[in-house]
Amino acid sequence: MRERGTLPRLFGSLLLVVAAGISSVAAAPERGGPAPARTPVATPLGQVVPAPARVKPGGSPYAITARTRILVDEGPRRDAREVRRIGSYLAGLLRPATGYALPVTDDRGAAGIRLRLGAGDRSLGEEGYRLESGRGGITLTAHKPAGLFHGVQTLRQLLPVSVEKDSRQRGPWTIAGGTITDTPRYAYRGAMLDVSRHFLTPDQVKLYIDQLALYKINKLHLHLSDDQGWRIAIDSWPRLAGYGGSTQVGGGPGGYYTKAQYRDLVSYAASRQLEVIPEIDMPGHTNAALASYAELNCDGVAPPLYTGTSVGFSSLCAPKEITYDFVDDVVRELAALTPGKYLHIGGDEAHSTSHADYVAFMDRAQAAVQKYGKTVVGWHQLTGATPVPGAVAQYWGYDATGAAERAQVAAATRKGTRLILSPADRVYLDMKYDKNTVLGQSWAGYTEVDRSYDWNPATYLAAAGVPEDAVLGVEAPLWTETLATNDQLEVMAFPRLPGVAELGWSPAATHDWDTYKTRLAAQGPRMAALGIDYYRSPLVPWPTE
Repeated sequence: MRERGTLPRLFGSLLLVVAAGISSVAAAPERGGPAPARTPVATPLGQVVPAPARVKPGGSPYAITARTRILVDEGPRRDAREVRRIGSYLAGLLRPATGYALPVTDDRGAAGIRLRLGAGDRSLGEEGYRLESGRGGITLTAHKPAGLFHGVQTLRQLLPVSVEKDSRQRGPWTIAGGTITDTPRYAYRGAMLDVSRHFLTPDQVKLYIDQLALYKINKLHLHLSDDQGWRIAIDSWPRLAGYGGSTQVGGGPGGYYTKAQYRDLVSYAASRQLEVIPEIDMPGHTNAALASYAELNCDGVAPPLYTGTSVGFSSLCAPKEITYDFVDDVVRELAALTPGKYLHIGGDEAHSTSHADYVAFMDRAQAAVQKYGKTVVGWHQLTGATPVPGAVAQYWGYDATGAAERAQVAAATRKGTRLILSPADRVYLDMKYDKNTVLGQSWAGYTEVDRSYDWNPATYLAAAGVPEDAVLGVEAPLWTETLATNDQLEVMAFPRLPGVAELGWSPAATHDWDTYKTRLAAQGPRMAALGIDYYRSPLVPWPTE
């Protein structure tokens, strides 16, 4: 359990210990004196999560010492500030535990950890990196700043768990020798956080952002509206947040983000190389909006606020023109707050909307998103309407999903619609692990850690006719009907989230449950040290702490 009253320090690296094959060596004691403390051997280069694309171990390790510098080769002028910021971020992570000054400098003659951004390294793409470690130092090379940031996360995983402490710890701080060359499998590696069923404060969201960044997740999908609460201020419709955001599941106080708070979350996520994707779910899942404004209802009567967990009963009034004034205003204001390319319009479980009204509504909602320069994302029911060119559908079907629905999704992909895969019985992080899990739900079945990890996004819908190149990536949603605190979020997200991150990042050739569970087990002590209340799955050989 983490200390209360303070937001934990920026999320740390994952220690790979005895369970990952890491042994300890003891120096010979001086004659007549006590034996010195056992010193951990450096973590093998490949024993990190997500698994790197290519690993070439060898050569002498590098030890961070009091003489180490963080060396910044800033590259193109437009990226210079971001590269220096990443260098400062790394130094800030390492200073408390090591006790070293670790100055950030562009002194090319010094030894230390070099961050190098080079236009000539295009093979690394937008997010790839190369980490070279030897006796003389460490060099992290990337084509873009995001790659340097991801390389820093790998570097953190190669250091002892004590590097995460807020007070000076005993070293040594050694990184194994060799080279990692790493690029992601998918450009889209996301996690969704439902802040509507239970409102989550900005600090709660920031903590989750830090946890996502460690695993190279690059998209944060915020579910900002639902029947139980509207969570973002909209100036042109102020009762949405002020009234519609005043409660949550179970009748708690609810809450919402001011525009300043939302901008701060977007900025914080960007500093961790995550793009925020806002979602306003419609035409269903809209009771908070309908309760706030009577004119959005077909009968002109506002329903009461809702604090239960049923779905499918609410709908915006598709025939009324004011509905589209509402949609345009909300999309316009939200697009202006969001520098990322995507805007999610929901579209699932619209059981109270006729098919004809649904199609007509989604046509106009998509047009509004395009009007304000964003790419449409919707749950896969969007494929039952007419996805606009470039639209992305998020598939959340599971084993019980019928062939006709899968065929509908496949037909849309053949017309150019891309897919984000979020199968509910694989990567919905709020599904119970087993019958004894206290939190979460089980409508999609039980989802143990192996089931969450052991599937291939490229072939998951192949039998339905979805081509491999239609898959944009993966996303792990975390719904909060039963979750409100960070500890509750964590016990459902961990240890499944690292596996989903690996599905998105690592090459298919590295995908193997038996080897992965050993790497995952070695992260247990690190998660515990960071205060993460993770689920001790009996399928994982966790080391004895």
